[in-house]
Amino acid sequence: MAAGVLYTYPENFRAYKALIAAQYSGADVKVAPNFVFGETNKSSDFLKKFPAGKVPAYESADGKVLLTESNAIAYYVSNAALRGSDVASQAAVFQWASWADGELLPAACAWVFPYLGIMQYNKVNVERAKSDLLAALKVLDEHLLTRTFLVSERVTLADIIVFSTLIHAFQHVLDPSVRSSLVNVCRWFLTMSHQPQVSSVVGSVALAAAPPVYDPKKYQELSKKDGGKKDKKSEKKEQPKKKEKEEKPAPPADDEFDEKPKESKDPFDSLPKGTFNMDDFKRCYSNEDEAVSIPYFWEKFDPQHYSIWFAEYKYPEELSKVFMSCNLITGMFQRLDKMRKQAFSSVCLFGKDDDSSISGVWVWRGDQLAFTLSPDWQVGPLTY
Repeated sequence: MAAGVLYTYPENFRAYKALIAAQYSGADVKVAPNFVFGETNKSSDFLKKFPAGKVPAYESADGKVLLTESNAIAYYVSNAALRGSDVASQAAVFQWASWADGELLPAACAWVFPYLGIMQYNKVNVERAKSDLLAALKVLDEHLLTRTFLVSERVTLADIIVFSTLIHAFQHVLDPSVRSSLVNVCRWFLTMSHQPQVSSVVGSVALAAAPPVYDPKKYQELSKKDGGKKDKKSEKKEQPKKKEKEEKPAPPADDEFDEKPKESKDPFDSLPKGTFNMDDFKRCYSNEDEAVSIPYFWEKFDPQHYSIWFAEYKYPEELSKVFMSCNLITGMFQRLDKMRKQAFSSVCLFGKDDDSSISGVWVWRGDQLAFTLSPDWQVGPLTY
């Protein structure tokens, strides 16, 4: 029987996999006391054992087994019944574990995390994640139509992994109207949540009672906390350096560098700022429908200090495959990334293979072609 320590922070859904599996198998898995994420896993002692610094991390009682990756840890502390009774069942368990990581996890995180303040909210990304997760859950719902559990008539590691991956989605974004179309998934999830081995780890699971509402304060508060910690650490590190500078005169080479004027990082800095806030407009454009973002643009636009330009690709007859033309647009934007702060653009490909054109709209500070402000910007735009 496996025995060891699990390094993790509270309510880590990835750690739930191993902790629940241990409840079924009888493995003696204890959570490391006084673990502080961002500190404990960055310490030299921890990194000697787990060089990647990732959690959850598992150390066996004899110190011979050191594991990261939640599925691997859960597999190690499981028993034969959880892993699958035969080769076919074992393969099915592995299949569902891989499916959860590939299809459920990215979409669930991208949908849930903005509402928890862990990620910045972007409406387009959230809607895409919602669509992806619901599509995956439809597949799961059909599979569970004639089954109690995923692989057999008993709980396996497949059920534990998928359940743990979905727990935050059920708690925060899968409201009653969404759950009503996923009857089989909900039945299975509730069955899992009421298993004694599961509830002893996750407690009572409160399902989302209403559609989620984004609160920007959550993200700002978490960002401030992270920033505050970094500032304090940097202050502590800089203090002794200040003393050294006071005790030892700086070498002449440093003085020479200080006397040189600093070059402006942004070519737009030489132009008047005006009243139009590009960042505010981009946030509105990303998070709102066009019925809101376009009127917002015309209301806030400052024609005295900003200009609008229309562009067409000069050589449409040379455009062949659609995917190659899309790569052409993407490559241009990558080379113009330094314009991002003070410019906005929407460039589209119209047509089909061997019969297409490229057009776009640009907005930037100033009333002249912005590409002339930097030699780095004069490559792609010359073809428009």
